Amino acid sequence: MIDMSSIAGVIGLTLDILVAPSQLLYLLKTRQVSGIFIGTYIFLVGAMLFYLLHAVLIHDLIFTIAMSVSLVTDLIILVLLLKWRKRNGKEKNR
Repeated sequence: MIDMSSIAGVIGLTLDILVAPSQLLYLLKTRQVSGIFIGTYIFLVGAMLFYLLHAVLIHDLIFTIAMSVSLVTDLIILVLLLKWRKRNGKEKNR
C-alpha cells in the first residue's frame, strides 16, 4: 500500500521536474533573456546544490532525483543566460 508521504513526494517531484525545463525550452526557442534576472538563477543553483546534498545525506531517493534534475536544468539556464546576455550586450554596443 502506498502512503500519503510517497504520493506527496511523487506529485512534488513531477511538478518540480516540469518547472525548470519549461523555462529552458522557452529560452532555447526564443533566446529572449532580457526579462530574466540572472541573480535568481545564481541563488536557485546554490539552493538546489544544498537541497541535493541534504537529500543525499538523508537517503531520500525522490528528493535526490528532483534536486538533481532541478540543479542540472537551472545550471544550464544560468549558463545560457550568462552567454546570451553577454552576446546581446555586445550587439547593442555596436
